[in-house]
Amino acid sequence: MKLKLLFLAFLVLSTSAIVEKSPVTIYMIGDSTMANRNLKNPKNKERGWGMMLGSFFPFDKVVVSNHAASGRSTKSFINEKRWARVVALIKPGDYVFIQFGHNDEKKENPKLYTEPGGTFDDNLRKFVNETRAKGGIPVLFNSIVRRKFCQDAAGQFTDSLLDTHGEYLLSPKRVAEELNVPFIDMNKMTHDLVCQMGPEKSKELYMWAGKKDDTHLNIKGSRVFAGMAIDAVGKKIPELGKYIRHFDYVVATDGSGDFFTLDEALKAIPAKTKCKVLVRTGQYGPKPEIKNKLIKITEDEGVTYEPCLESSTNKK
Repeated sequence: MKLKLLFLAFLVLSTSAIVEKSPVTIYMIGDSTMANRNLKNPKNKERGWGMMLGSFFPFDKVVVSNHAASGRSTKSFINEKRWARVVALIKPGDYVFIQFGHNDEKKENPKLYTEPGGTFDDNLRKFVNETRAKGGIPVLFNSIVRRKFCQDAAGQFTDSLLDTHGEYLLSPKRVAEELNVPFIDMNKMTHDLVCQMGPEKSKELYMWAGKKDDTHLNIKGSRVFAGMAIDAVGKKIPELGKYIRHFDYVVATDGSGDFFTLDEALKAIPAKTKCKVLVRTGQYGPKPEIKNKLIKITEDEGVTYEPCLESSTNKK
């Protein structure tokens, strides 16, 4: 009997240790401003800020699972069963980051449109309540700002931005207060940054290379916005905040960094610049020589490099 009890106690302790070591997952639901982008065309520079979030955490502590999808509103995300698939995955202690608004605003499209203070709020409540029913932790965000600068009487751009979201910015905050959910005012953070940068410099954050897109982010913009978002989350949720890490540059084969290869990163970093570079898990080409000793390279577990080919000189 004593042996049986000891075995059961050992089993419980072993299981607890395994659970404690398992990373928590952040599930992300939202629209194109958060979503992963298709990189079949390697020249595609568009990224959702959620695509960049994984680099801010050690992979053995926090895993990011991005389910945000382009062109979706809260209504279509639910009706297409996307939300049901996410709910089925949530485990106790996981997080769900919720950010909608851009497409809920489209009154001309009945498949997308929801009403702030009405159906939009109801859908946000659904996400929150069903996350909690699975033991998850919901976090509500409002939409990132559109880069729409006001113009004066002479047609010149001012340093002020037009409010293109209206009441849709207030719904996430209202539901968060009602249901005691952490709320991240992403619109204010991004609004203040874009205003500070001004009409010209702020183009560096959006898809202004070859087209004029004031809604969607490029690589730099998505990394900057992701960093702002997760720092705000860390202040409200210390359990996540203790794991947050920052790097000046990120290398990732899946497009979730500034560069696809370490060689690209080293060539882009100005000479004699002191910086920290993260290389995310993946297989890379031959590892380049790091001549700048001020560059600190951190490699996630699972980083591998192809062996360097012997030069013709060495072969002779």
